Amino acid sequence: MGLSVSVSELKKSYGESVVLDGCAYRFESGSVYAVMGQNGSGKSTLFRLCTFLEQPDSGRVDFLEGGTVLENNLALRRRITLLLPAVGVFNTTVYENIAYGLKLRKVSRHEVEEKVLNAAEMVGLKDKLRRRAVTLSSGETQRMGLARALVISPSVLFLDEPTAAVDANNSKAIEDIIQGIRHTLKAAIILSTHDAGFARRVSDKVLTLMDGRLTEQLTDTPNNPDI
Repeated sequence: MGLSVSVSELKKSYGESVVLDGCAYRFESGSVYAVMGQNGSGKSTLFRLCTFLEQPDSGRVDFLEGGTVLENNLALRRRITLLLPAVGVFNTTVYENIAYGLKLRKVSRHEVEEKVLNAAEMVGLKDKLRRRAVTLSSGETQRMGLARALVISPSVLFLDEPTAAVDANNSKAIEDIIQGIRHTLKAAIILSTHDAGFARRVSDKVLTLMDGRLTEQLTDTPNNPDI
């Protein structure tokens, strides 16, 4: 069963700068959401709060399964993944980079191999598994990061500007990957972007973060023409 994310009246300030001001929304399992907003609007802050990297000044982030709010513990956090625009790269092979989360979870060697091969194939890097990860292009590195996120089968996947630092070909590849996993992963996928076309093509709902609050854009998307 997937997880839903309930954001309730989140407030967050840095000094005198108010970033989130009563932000509230519920992200349902099995749907893709695109969050848009200007630089500094709070998209990355929202994602950091939702993944417990920072604490809100007030308000709550709850993860629900079958209507039950789950306890904030290691088991829950291991079901939530955040991919940042700048992917951290270990100076090992692409295979070892993708396998990192599985090895932390003490998954068997056979299962690690199977899952890494599947994830690498999803992102088009199966032929580069033995390469040193530091030799990849920026677009390939972003796809490797996406494979590292997908390999653990997260229940909630946050993608912070997944196409911001890549060329057009890799941007299209990442778009295709998200379209490909939206039904198979059965997770809540929440991404931020400045690209309105990309947002509409990959998501069920497009949201705008403005003045510290989330609102739905009343526009059709190919995945949900009734919005």
